[in-house]
Amino acid sequence: MKLLISLSFCTVLSLSKIQAQQNTLAVNDSIQNLDEVIIKANTILGNKYVAQNRTGASYFLSSEELTDFGFIDINRALKSVPGVNLYEEDGFGLRPNISLRGTSPQRSSKITLMEDGVLIAPAPYSSPAAYYFPSVARMQAIEILKGSSQVQYGPFTTGGVINLVSTAIPEELTGRFQSSYGSFNSSQLYSSIGQSGKNLGYVIEYLQLNSDGFKELEEENTGFDINDLMGKIKWQSSSEATIKQSVELKYHYYDEVSNETYLGLTENDFNINAYSRYAASQEDVMKATQKQLMLTHTLNFTNNLKMVSNAYQNTFKRNWYKLDAVQVGTSRSKLAQIVNAPEQYPDQMRVLRGEDVSQTDALFVKANNRVYTAKGIQTKLDYHWYGNNGTFHDLEVGVRYHYDEEDRFQWEDGYAIQNGSMQMTSEGVKGAKGNRIASATALAAYVLYKYKYKNWTLTPGVRLESIVLAREDFGSADANRTGNNLSERENDVLAIIPGMGFNYTFSNRMSIFGGIHKGFSPPGSAPGEKAEESLNFELGSRFAYGEKINGELIGFFNNYSNLLGSDLAASGGTGSLDPFNAGAVDVRGAEVLINYNPSLPNHALQFPISFTYTYTDAIFQSSFGSNEDIWGVVAKGDRVPYISKHQWTLNTRMEHKKYEINTSIRYNGAFGTQAGNGNPEATASVEDYLIVDLSSQWHLTPKISVTGQIVNLFNTVYVASRVPAGLRPGHPFGVYAGMRFML
Repeated sequence: MKLLISLSFCTVLSLSKIQAQQNTLAVNDSIQNLDEVIIKANTILGNKYVAQNRTGASYFLSSEELTDFGFIDINRALKSVPGVNLYEEDGFGLRPNISLRGTSPQRSSKITLMEDGVLIAPAPYSSPAAYYFPSVARMQAIEILKGSSQVQYGPFTTGGVINLVSTAIPEELTGRFQSSYGSFNSSQLYSSIGQSGKNLGYVIEYLQLNSDGFKELEEENTGFDINDLMGKIKWQSSSEATIKQSVELKYHYYDEVSNETYLGLTENDFNINAYSRYAASQEDVMKATQKQLMLTHTLNFTNNLKMVSNAYQNTFKRNWYKLDAVQVGTSRSKLAQIVNAPEQYPDQMRVLRGEDVSQTDALFVKANNRVYTAKGIQTKLDYHWYGNNGTFHDLEVGVRYHYDEEDRFQWEDGYAIQNGSMQMTSEGVKGAKGNRIASATALAAYVLYKYKYKNWTLTPGVRLESIVLAREDFGSADANRTGNNLSERENDVLAIIPGMGFNYTFSNRMSIFGGIHKGFSPPGSAPGEKAEESLNFELGSRFAYGEKINGELIGFFNNYSNLLGSDLAASGGTGSLDPFNAGAVDVRGAEVLINYNPSLPNHALQFPISFTYTYTDAIFQSSFGSNEDIWGVVAKGDRVPYISKHQWTLNTRMEHKKYEINTSIRYNGAFGTQAGNGNPEATASVEDYLIVDLSSQWHLTPKISVTGQIVNLFNTVYVASRVPAGLRPGHPFGVYAGMRFML
């Protein structure tokens, strides 16, 4: 990513220190000391200690790791997390496609996404495709939870949960300022200030990201401009209060203008110049705003009984004005059809390149104008106690009432192109290309119980999801929504989602954990449409060898009885967002995490190493044909598209009190974007690639640091994806430098 200068959210703690702490925890604290109950308002883990001692797989990316390795692109940050599959789209991480343990990655729509413990996808139930994703550059931590204990979080329970933790109100006066500049005229500005008093505390932060983009379009900007503002104010009762409580109000505002397109390149054009863009994409731009208002109340009745409640409202407005189709004569063709088989569409290709004087209305640019709303209230109550014979018990109960909707009001304009320049030739009728409201009303509840006796920890739990999904379609000729041609439909869903996890400690250096749980994903609003369901298993071990090595080994198996695909334009579909049944699928996998620090604890130079590997084998167990050609014709035994079988990341570090140098080597295995109909050679493949990134910091004083970063050190040209329409490149070689100041 271009804007790769690390932000400082707290005093920098080196990776070697982090790993030393991990080793100490593994050796001295182990899972035998899990009597501590950590229930916080806006986190699901809170720290590495809790992550390492769950009865299910989990991972905690701290502010130190985000800072030291310059992780402000979510794709790069998650590459170091086992069990994560993803593919890039724009090279900046603006709209990531994330999979956990083989879930469909398109627009991250099959995982539970949260910020500060609250659902953050634009419309999590009715339209979960993540066209908005929180800026990693302002996050304090990233929490990833997989396995049986995720029944606490939903609605998506198959793969896992990602919770992004925003900057917390500091205990004392703290100010930070970060700026950087680099390749492709990319810049970053970050500033924050906050403090806490006896009863009141606050934090205010501002983030600005800009870039001209690395793709080439004559006299056009292919980058983006982002403004991100967040503020929190908190009141807490005095320390002498009998019942301690606090109230925190959070406001967040985000706006984005990104000159992004769905139009990629043909294979031949990609080989000539991977970073070029066709002239017909010059009008493509997304304009978006996001607002969040959130109120959090915590109530400590006693040391053993605590309640946390959140009320929230998120609003996301976006209009992605982008090329949708090409017409030559009376023949109209979609973009993916043309660029995937250019020899069959030579006239259309000349129009895309701007080589011909086109007819009137040769290019159709659709205004994908939508407004998303999500609001709700949730509360969780935790009570823990000690029983006879040294047993420990913890009971957590939660409930959430939630409503969300996607309001789609779209139109399409016609353009001609001459001498590479587009001119509007017709203005579309508002609402003619989508005029409907999809909504969901959901009541969710869960119970999770933890029982500990000697070396055993058991965590049975169950989740309930009661959902009403509805759609009102006003039709293409009713822009005023009078209801004259209103079409309505509704689908009611009730799901009970059980799970059971365990952990057994052999010694302070070795434990095993595992579990079984039901996977669930909500269906669409078509009456009678069934939800996605699966049965999921995991078995793993956490270990420490001496004070220099620790890690995890995990195996998992997800058995889908009914996988749901989604008709997303982002994956080559029509963009209707309607789910479709993809039948039975088996996903087998393994996750490896190894941390090694060969240096002595008190040595001036430290050389810690971290290695992660993920194996994912996702296979269709039934045959079918997807109507809109999203996956093509599927035969039993075909691989599920978009899922790499192998991927690994090696992070190395050289650290001194005056400087530090970090290296990240990432390998992403090949994956297909179409099923093979029984013939693997028939799949459209994205080849494997290996990328090396460098980051460094020079500490001039304890408060001032000079930072630098090199992205894609060897300037590897690689295909990041073949969707939405054509080949798309990953980020090329880039150099970035800046400074960081702290009060």
